[in-house]
Amino acid sequence: MYTLYYAPDNASLIVRVVLEELELAYNTWLVDRPSREQESEPYRKLNPNGLIPVCIMDGKPVFETAAIVLALADRVGRLAPTATDKSRPQFLKWLFFLSNTLHTDLRQLFYPQKYVGTDPTLLAAHRQFTRARLLAHFDLMEAEYSSRDGVYMGGKEPSIVDIYLALCLRWPQLYPLDSPTLFIPGNYPALLSLLQALEKRPAFARAFSAEGIPAPFLSSASYADGSKGSPI
Repeated sequence: MYTLYYAPDNASLIVRVVLEELELAYNTWLVDRPSREQESEPYRKLNPNGLIPVCIMDGKPVFETAAIVLALADRVGRLAPTATDKSRPQFLKWLFFLSNTLHTDLRQLFYPQKYVGTDPTLLAAHRQFTRARLLAHFDLMEAEYSSRDGVYMGGKEPSIVDIYLALCLRWPQLYPLDSPTLFIPGNYPALLSLLQALEKRPAFARAFSAEGIPAPFLSSASYADGSKGSPI
């Protein structure tokens, strides 16, 4: 039994989808974002960085989204190549690109004040450069999925790379609230095909329903309804 510390439509949703795809039993703990529970002393004992998600495995907290989903996939032997598979290095390359580059730039877009402070001029410049970097990332992933050369990317069964990417393509359709939409699925045919295929999967339906997010979940994203807690 695992315990997932989550907030609706946060990075924890990546972990929830993986748990559902792997058919693993798990409990959930809703982190109250409006009260900043993730910054509280009890939560920082689980994740000293004060970030969501945390997953309790074997009685111990594991944080960092990519670390959690890779550990889960390896335990079950699905959604990722095994450690001895020759495709593993290429797979890890894209998993850590998502974790260290794409997801990190999304955080910079959504929370720019954490990186450059509150000066309006700095914030505007930071947003401009971050948006440009993200558009380049989207083009890179479109090219990769269009080539269909990537093992464990866009296959019959999704990989944790597919799942991670899908959520990273959902959020820039919705956030930041005060900015023009950055990711428009129709502009990326290969990525749109991936999103449409994934959102039909029962595991995705269960995970998104549990967080109050209506279909279609990925190809035409809409906000969580707020019935399962606050995403912000």
